[in-house]
Formats: sequence, C-alpha cells, structure tokens
Amino acid sequence: MNFKIKDIGLAGRGRLQLDWAEAHMPALAELSSDLIKKKSLKGVRIAAVLHVTKETGVLMRKLKEAGATVALAGSNPLSTQDDVAAALAKDGIAVFAWRGQSDEDYYKNIESILKIKPDIVMDDGADLHAIMHKKHRELKVLGGTEETTTGVNRLKALEKRGELRYPIIAVNNASTKYLFDNRYGTGQSTIDGILRATNILIAGKYAVVVGYGWVGRGIAMRFKGMGAKVIVTEVDSLRALEAAMDGFEVMPIAEAATAGDIFVTATGNRDAIPVNIIRKLKDGAILANSGHFDVEIDVKGLERVAKSKRKIRENAVEYGLPGGNKIYLLAEGRLVNLGAAEGHPSEVMDMSFCNQLLSAVYIMENHKKLKPRVYDVFKEIDDRIAKEKLSSMGIKIDRLSREQERYMTGWETGT
Repeated sequence: MNFKIKDIGLAGRGRLQLDWAEAHMPALAELSSDLIKKKSLKGVRIAAVLHVTKETGVLMRKLKEAGATVALAGSNPLSTQDDVAAALAKDGIAVFAWRGQSDEDYYKNIESILKIKPDIVMDDGADLHAIMHKKHRELKVLGGTEETTTGVNRLKALEKRGELRYPIIAVNNASTKYLFDNRYGTGQSTIDGILRATNILIAGKYAVVVGYGWVGRGIAMRFKGMGAKVIVTEVDSLRALEAAMDGFEVMPIAEAATAGDIFVTATGNRDAIPVNIIRKLKDGAILANSGHFDVEIDVKGLERVAKSKRKIRENAVEYGLPGGNKIYLLAEGRLVNLGAAEGHPSEVMDMSFCNQLLSAVYIMENHKKLKPRVYDVFKEIDDRIAKEKLSSMGIKIDRLSREQERYMTGWETGT
C-alpha cells in the first residue's frame, strides 16, 4: 500500500519525535519485547483509526516490529502530527492522515486503510467500526478495540440492538486507561491546549467544566491546581454530588454562563453548550471542548448568530455576538488538547497503548470463544499493565501473606 500525508520531507523530524515518545513509554516497550522477538503478529493485518501523534506512532512501530501489517488513518481532522505521519510512511506503514483534512478526506482515508482487509481493527471514537457495519459488511474481522468513552457508548448501542458483528474490547474501560489517560492525561493536555491557544493567566479566573466524568474530574483538578475558581455543571446527580464534595461549585449551565471566563466541555454528548447559552456569555469568555466529537459546543449555532468573526491567534477565533460581547472559540470546537497542543503526555499513553497492544493479541488468540459483544479489558491484562508500569517507575509494593489471603477469601472469622 502507499500513503497519503502532507509532506514526506518531515520524516526526519518525525523520527526524533517518535524516539522521544518511545523513551517515555517503557511499559509498552517491555510488554511488546517478547512479541517482537517471536514475531507473534506475523501475518496479522491491523487497521487503526487513532490520533496520529508520536505516541500512536510508537504503538504502530511495535505492531509492525511484531510482524503485523499496519494501516493507519487519523481519528480527528486536526490531531495529526504531520512529521510523525511522514516518519511512519517512510518506515513502510500505510498512513492516510494530515492536519486540516476535510470531513470528506477523513472518511476517504478510513476507506483507504480498509483495503488491507484487516483481521483486527483499532478505533478511537468508533467511526471505523461504524463504517465497517454500514458499508463493509463483507469484511470479516476477528475483533476490534475501542479507545474512547464516546466510541464505547456507540458500540454498546449496536450491541443492544443485536447488530454488533464482531467482538470489541473496550480499551477505554480498563482501569489502567480511564483512571490515568482520561483523568491525568486529559486534565494536563486540556490546560496545555488552552494555554498554547491563548497564553492567558489561569489563576483567579472562573473555569466552568461541563461534565464531571473522569475527563471532567481531571480538568477540574488541574484548573484548581493552577488557581482557577472552578464551577462544575452536570446532569447526573451522583456526579454533581461528588463534584460538590470535591470542593467545586455546582450549578446549572444557565447560571454558570454569566460567571465563567473559560468553559470546557467534557460530556460525550451534543449541545452541552447550546447557542442560547453562548449568547449569555460575558465579554471575553473562552470556549473549548475536550469531548471526542465537535458537537458539544453548538458551533453551527454560533456561526449563525455571530455578527463578526476573525482568526485572532493560531487556534483561537473571535466571534462578535449580537449584544456586542466577543467570545473566543478554540480549535474549532474540536478536541482542544490535540487541536491546539500535542495530546496526552507519552507517560500516560504508555498504559493506554499497552491496553491496545495486549487486547489485540488477546483477540488474535481467543477470537473463537469471543461472542459479538463489548467486553471490558480482561483483569489479567489490566493487572499486568499496572505491574509493568510500577516496575518502570522503580516502585515496589507489598504482597499479601498467606494468612491475609486466607482471611480475604474466607468467611469463618468474625468479631
């Protein structure tokens, strides 16, 4: 297969990026080492729709080194790092991705990677899985993985309808993924994206976090750590209660609209900030999204009501509202941590991509006994990754004694 990227001449710089990321992903290096030695994935064809970042590049390298044929497309029009895409293409991986691709190109690129007739598919957001179910039912795959909360929700909807065609391992639901990637990774990289796009001072400002799942928790925690006064909006009573007991103000979005200086959506749902709320924002308010798809902020509604529009910084567009206030939309309402920054740090993607790697191997070895349903990552995989990550950090932990194990598994001992 060939490739379609922005500029193959960027490959040298991309290789440096890949080398940097690989040096900060020791767990993935260790867990893939035996697979590489044995060429355990020889003959396996893997099609992946993931953010084309340096960390994804490391995963693609390991899959190829283990013998797999790999084809990669980007899972977001703005998240591709063009130098990384060039380096992967130069190394013989079929890459179809570039930053700023149109929606039409986005779907064409997904079609391109399916030409390898994959055995296993890896996805981030479930667009690849959706296309497999809508347009390519002739392709027979052993199974697939899914990286995001949004994607898992879509696939569970397919399963509920009895229409899921092959087994899916929900990488997102691994403890070694969502407790770290969603929380610490998105928390840090979201702030990074906002700062790169605006260079504003966080301290002293009101930051409104829309949604208090694991992503929202991480964002709120990082805002608080940088001195912001954090407001959380929620539709879930338990999450709202947790946010309140974590020390954050909790209120409806209509009330938060007039108070907030910075708004970040993290709901996995559409219209978390609808246009009627946008019209209430105070002058200078900043809008950013950390949910997978660009539907959480009503950008189309904003475009419709705005009286003026200008690109004021690389990833910041100023909109003039009918009342005279100006608001600033970052990264077109797409993932701000990837659209305006580099995504999650390598150290946290280390665990997420260990899950992708080991889940793919599990599918390859166990597909005959897996039914077409959505499975959580199996506990033995989660535990193995956690132990390897601790080891790579030089951390040792205690072990239960035999007496403690008997106590934990028995019922006889009481008061």
